[in-house]
Amino acid sequence: MADVKLTIAGRPYDVHCADGQEAQLVQLASVVDEKVRSMPGGTEIRQMLFAALMLADEAQEARGKVEKAEPQSDSLRAAVALAESREAAARDELRAAVAREQAALKQLETAHQNAPAAVAAANPSNDRALLQIADRIEALAAKVEQLP
Repeated sequence: MADVKLTIAGRPYDVHCADGQEAQLVQLASVVDEKVRSMPGGTEIRQMLFAALMLADEAQEARGKVEKAEPQSDSLRAAVALAESREAAARDELRAAVAREQAALKQLETAHQNAPAAVAAANPSNDRALLQIADRIEALAAKVEQLP
């Protein structure tokens, strides 16, 4: 136990506290002293009473504010968690779509390489389809690169 000498309203007080809590106790005493000194007139006991009542009122008001803020912060945390979950799902879906597009492109390239040149030349719609698929893959790849 530590001994601390406090002065409140010009009067000294010897107080015991847990080791390491001395600075906190001195700070609290200065808050009380400030409140007591702001009370004009009256006896020392009356000043201490009103200072204690004012500090209790401030503490109660602060608790009320905290209680009002807690549900809001809980709902904000839930909204953030939901947004993060949706972002992760969207990212996974986008990666899967890119993988499917790349697999389809590889299949088309393989089929194109294995087909005779005359067949490929006779069907220009295959080239258009390949170009469209390549464009889609590039667009998806650009989106994936923009993800954090």
